[in-house]
Amino acid sequence: MSKGTTGEADVIRLRQNIQELLRQRVLEAVQTVLEEELREALGTGPYERSDERLGYRNGHQTRRITTGLGTEDLRVPRGRIAEDGGSTREFRSEIVPRYQRRTREVNEAILGAYLAGANTRRIRKALEPLLGSEHLSKSAVSRVAARLKAQFAQWSERDLSGERYAVLFLDGMHLKVRMARRVVSVPVLVALGVAEDGTKRLVALELAVSEAAEHWSRLVSDLARRGLQSPVLVVSDGHRGLAKAVEAWPEAQVQRCTLHKWRNLEKCCPAHARRELKRDYDGIIYAKSGLAAREAYGSLVKKWTKLCPQVVTSLEEAGEQLLTFYAFPKALWAALRTTNSIENLNREFRRRTKTQASFSTEEAAVTLLYGLVAFGQLQLRRIHGCHHVAELLAPAQKSAA
Repeated sequence: MSKGTTGEADVIRLRQNIQELLRQRVLEAVQTVLEEELREALGTGPYERSDERLGYRNGHQTRRITTGLGTEDLRVPRGRIAEDGGSTREFRSEIVPRYQRRTREVNEAILGAYLAGANTRRIRKALEPLLGSEHLSKSAVSRVAARLKAQFAQWSERDLSGERYAVLFLDGMHLKVRMARRVVSVPVLVALGVAEDGTKRLVALELAVSEAAEHWSRLVSDLARRGLQSPVLVVSDGHRGLAKAVEAWPEAQVQRCTLHKWRNLEKCCPAHARRELKRDYDGIIYAKSGLAAREAYGSLVKKWTKLCPQVVTSLEEAGEQLLTFYAFPKALWAALRTTNSIENLNREFRRRTKTQASFSTEEAAVTLLYGLVAFGQLQLRRIHGCHHVAELLAPAQKSAA
């Protein structure tokens, strides 16, 4: 055996010895805390006699519990606590609650693996060397995930009257879900809000049959039912169903995504002329002011009506909604003229779920997406120009006063 190999073996043995020592010390510490917990509840220690005793001890019960250092046996003290009227109740530890077999840290590790896209089998295989397999059955992992489902259900029905968003990005993405014994691609409707401090927040997630107007309208109506006020600006890709739903907020201005519109124009233009069209279109989107943008818009319409009428037809379909962002502070223009904020979120959703061939239920699909944000697996940054977002809400707040 070489000197290097011997050194590595020594390091491994040392690490194992340290881990075993840590297990013993943690176990001793927990045992001590449990004994002190019962001592405080009874008012006396073991074998102590006192008129102030509030009950009596009743031996110990062996419990196997899974911690971050593995599965260990604990001797949990038992006792009866005296109550008014002469009756007694069973002592229950707050440190190790009854029936609990895993610590909170282990549950969080399982949930983190679940949110990272691992299925039940992969989670068990990954954690088994550390935690063992006794308390990591399929049902155990499922119970931890069930906690997330309960939180998502509560979040989906929360009161929105206390939330105010200056900007609301709306977009849809698709996930593969097993429905009626077949795996189909199903749209998930996503709403991303920008709060007064510029923070982006997930507002709504809803799995729908399609992105038709009725489904987007239902999402918008549900937000209104729960108290959400009309945003100052709605940014979308111009999907017909979505555009119809936004009419429920007549006070809100609408910004069409300039990037999506360029993709539409590109399809209408011959390949050899696209570079020239892009220069003319950029003159609209990256103008120094709204006035300059409208002049560039007029020039493009006049020029391309002769060169390629289909381009002009597509451009005029969006019309002034391509230029809405010019009415807001210049620092926000880059963030408001496209749906990049919500597209980036949806891209991360797809990346984190690509390990799932398909979801077994509709509920499992949207719950996982919610968990990625709620538990910090995906961090939502502030919008570019965040310090100016409050200016958008100021007129609305002043008129409300």
